[in-house]
Amino acid sequence: MTKTGQVSKSVKPWPRKAAVFGASGGIGRALCEALAEGGCETIYAGSRSGEGPEGGAIRPFAFDLASEASIAAAADVMRSDPPEWIICATGVLTLPDGTGPERTYKRLDPAVMAQVFALNTIGPAMVAKHMLALMPRGEPSLFAALSARVGSISDNRLGGWHSYRASKSALNMLLKNFALEMARTHPESVIVGLHPGTVDSALSAPFQTGLPDGQLTPPRQAAKNLLAVLAGLGPEQSGRVFDFRGAEVEP
Repeated sequence: MTKTGQVSKSVKPWPRKAAVFGASGGIGRALCEALAEGGCETIYAGSRSGEGPEGGAIRPFAFDLASEASIAAAADVMRSDPPEWIICATGVLTLPDGTGPERTYKRLDPAVMAQVFALNTIGPAMVAKHMLALMPRGEPSLFAALSARVGSISDNRLGGWHSYRASKSALNMLLKNFALEMARTHPESVIVGLHPGTVDSALSAPFQTGLPDGQLTPPRQAAKNLLAVLAGLGPEQSGRVFDFRGAEVEP
């Protein structure tokens, strides 16, 4: 780690086995494909439908982020041959009914907040609950979840987007907690959040109008950026959040 918060430029061995929860999304699918291109021998690709990218190394599986039982069942499938890297590439900004982030406290709705937290915070926490238990002791392992810069309290200059911001802040706190707990028994583990930037995906589609040229990143490039960041992390960076350039996102 440099003084500016950049991750190390030393690259660790590519994982032989990895799992991506959220493989049907733009970033998740691209992560699976990039892992395969990099030589990963087995990629567990999870989606609600159980369908994923095609490829000899990819093994699709079904899970529902809102169902702990389905996450536990997915972990059981991997128990005999667990992944070294686990990436939770899930998240929601606009709900399926079109409800978007609140721009003022006057728009807060408890039902909407509950849905956002269920998908952005509780779901990834349940993935961690069942997947961290598969990590081998005394060997390098990694768990990463997609977060967002807007989840940073110190970086908040505009306010608004209340449920989304709060759900990502809560996710970041959970990742820190998991990192501290795992360090006691799994000193080689790395647990981090990732800010992918503005990626050309379904999540950002309603908010792409007016973006400056070059700010919208194709999923394929975003996946390569994130994997390069992960490959440069060590246990000393566990519990933190990094952006797609490898710079730390302050809490």
